[in-house]
Amino acid sequence: MDFNVKKLVGEAGTAISRLVQLTEEKLGTSERTELDSHFENLLERSDATKMWTEKLLKNTEAVLTPNPGYRVEDFLFEKIEKKRPNRLTNLEYLGLDMMEAGNVFGSSSPYGSALIKVGQIEQKLGTTEREYIGAVNQSYIMPLRKFLDGEMKTIMKERSILENKRIDLDSCKNKLRKARSIQGQQAAERELRLAQAEFDRQAEITRLLLEGISSSHASHLRCLHEMVQAQANYHAQCHTIMQSLATELANCLKPQPAPMLRVNSEELEVISPSSSPVVDDKFTSFAAFKSTPVP
Repeated sequence: MDFNVKKLVGEAGTAISRLVQLTEEKLGTSERTELDSHFENLLERSDATKMWTEKLLKNTEAVLTPNPGYRVEDFLFEKIEKKRPNRLTNLEYLGLDMMEAGNVFGSSSPYGSALIKVGQIEQKLGTTEREYIGAVNQSYIMPLRKFLDGEMKTIMKERSILENKRIDLDSCKNKLRKARSIQGQQAAERELRLAQAEFDRQAEITRLLLEGISSSHASHLRCLHEMVQAQANYHAQCHTIMQSLATELANCLKPQPAPMLRVNSEELEVISPSSSPVVDDKFTSFAAFKSTPVP
């Protein structure tokens, strides 16, 4: 119990010393230990990597899952380590509605059968889209999120520790400058040597982590390539499917030959009554039939 109290008092004293040091730095009455230019560049690259990775992750998720409610739901399922719900895509919903409408209009009618056929293709496109979303999640989104939740969090934690060590070091330097007695100077020098050693050790740990971002960038490049490949495959599959459907529908829309009627060894082409002359309101003229002699 005594140990815990002493530890608590020591931590409170350290916190007060850091607060005093930060206040003096803000007022310009205390010096601040500066990091070398290489270290500063590493810190800037770390900040840029964190900011842009978060933005890329957010925008990629928005493209794959436009509904923000679904994105929140997926995020919560990931946090509780449960499988995401299998939702139908918008294309699959459209396909279901087309198939239902086609059955209502009649599968034997040209329009009804076309709706059913297109609905089936839309469902196929929806399945392809779901596979594409899963591939991008696996190859790009998950690695980026793992980087932010793992490596980047560690870097930010070590940077925070380094900043505290830097404040402690500068506080010890100020104590040494303000010491008046020989004993006070000796005590301040011991504290300064200890603070300098801890700062140097923490700076080396942080530097190694910051330099590791280069390998993370290389890993993200591979993930980006996999995402582009998945996207290219998805669009190629969709193009092939739709080209086949367009060709099939075009064949269905070709004009059919007019029906022929055989009368007295002659074949007569039946012309639509709406385009044929009418003798009176009840009888259609024989001009509605085009005579074709039979050899």
